Amino acid sequence: MTPLMITLLVIAGIAILIAIGYMNHVVENTKLEKARTKVELNDRLRRCGELTETFPGQFMTPALKLLMTRLELNVCQRLLNLEKTSATTKARITELSALVAQGESIPVNNPPAPIQTEAKAKDVRFLLEALHGQITRAAQDGFLPPNEAKHWIREVRHILVLLHIEFFNNLGQHALQQNQPGQARLAFERGVQYLRKQQDPQIYAEQLQYLEKLLARANAQVMDKIAPVEGEENQLTAGLKDVEADADWKKKVIYD
Repeated sequence: MTPLMITLLVIAGIAILIAIGYMNHVVENTKLEKARTKVELNDRLRRCGELTETFPGQFMTPALKLLMTRLELNVCQRLLNLEKTSATTKARITELSALVAQGESIPVNNPPAPIQTEAKAKDVRFLLEALHGQITRAAQDGFLPPNEAKHWIREVRHILVLLHIEFFNNLGQHALQQNQPGQARLAFERGVQYLRKQQDPQIYAEQLQYLEKLLARANAQVMDKIAPVEGEENQLTAGLKDVEADADWKKKVIYD
């Protein structure tokens, strides 16, 4: 075997080793990407399920329920592409497809969840943030058309405003029931200021008027509480003046 042949064989061997190494690298990257995608989709599926099950009924509409179901169905279909033999995923797809087929006649069974504490308001806000993220990701994946995604982003912001309205109203009403008009006034005032800061406050003109009336009512109760105190102070002041006048008279008698 000539030196040239040996050299060519060595080069060929090195090339084969490099090719094998590259192919192994590609296979490993593919496996890692598949595993990463699977974890991500399972997380999105969990979030979709949480949204569908726990979203407060007073904010849930058939259209919104349909959107959530479509988002979950899309995630399940993508998962099935990675786990083609998953009986659980196939069964869920069948169930979700039947719900989507009903359109806006889809059943909405979410019970109302009154927003009576700041903790509850935060929980619902986190749900809205999760919904916003799901809509944004579905648009990036090409599942939701841009116009539809923009519509639902606006709807999420609208629900966020409704959440604040209910929270401030419930907070103020509870304070009034507890005979705490000062706390009620603070709650209603926060609600009024929040609505006035909206980009288009005219949309919430009716709710703003309602909170302003409640604010005026709470303020009147605060003033009613203050009035007797001021009256007592006036009586005390008058009494002190009488005492001072009597003392001045006595001094005058003594020195005269």
